[in-house]
Amino acid sequence: MHDPITGRIAQEIGFELGMFAGSIASLTVLAAPDLITLTLTEFAQQALRINRACSLPLVVDADHGYGNALNVMRTVEELEIAGVSALSLEDTELPRPYGAASPRLIPLEEGVAKIRAGLAARVDPGLAILARTGACSITGLEDALTRARAYCATGADGLFLTGVTTRAELDALAEAATLPLILGTLSPAIADRDYLASRGVRVALQGHLPIQAAIAAIHATLRALRDGTPPAQITGLPTAALSRMAAREAEHGRWTELFLG
Repeated sequence: MHDPITGRIAQEIGFELGMFAGSIASLTVLAAPDLITLTLTEFAQQALRINRACSLPLVVDADHGYGNALNVMRTVEELEIAGVSALSLEDTELPRPYGAASPRLIPLEEGVAKIRAGLAARVDPGLAILARTGACSITGLEDALTRARAYCATGADGLFLTGVTTRAELDALAEAATLPLILGTLSPAIADRDYLASRGVRVALQGHLPIQAAIAAIHATLRALRDGTPPAQITGLPTAALSRMAAREAEHGRWTELFLG
């Protein structure tokens, strides 16, 4: 989800939790790609807007914690105040350094320190801190296993894995891990719910389709209007009932009667 409306619709449909990714925040707030130009304040404010509109547990991608381990502590503080239920902290070296041709990871010791700092900063024990690593696709499976074991030993609440595409990789990582797993990639080779559950996977992301669908719908509607299509002939619009639900018109109507006379 990327804004209050998508959060409310997801809750109405019956989803059990929502995911707010850093890349989606960049698109929503800045209309920019995921280059880590979004600030912590902007990210936390959008998370708060989503949480105000729905009661779904919100998992957020806090990227690299917006700096070093001390910045991670500030990140945890701000996101906890914004009401998130879980946040992931990753070991990718972000923003990408000058001259780096491909993604790089921070040293393992720094990654561990960041997770420990995040755990130390939280006040609400119900806030889940997820250690995230993309080592599998950046430095290889052996490094991913080393990092998985080290991050599990920090006391984190879950292990968030990206770049895992084969059953052999997931089998090895699941055996090494002692925490629930979250997958940021879901290749066809591993996209079987029973198999994933048997490996300790509790959340598996399926891409960021809602905002992509929204971009396509907005573009098509604006293009049609610009080309002269009469509003009555525009297709793909929500029903009146759906629009009323998204805006909580019934609740606002009751409040208006109760408090405005």
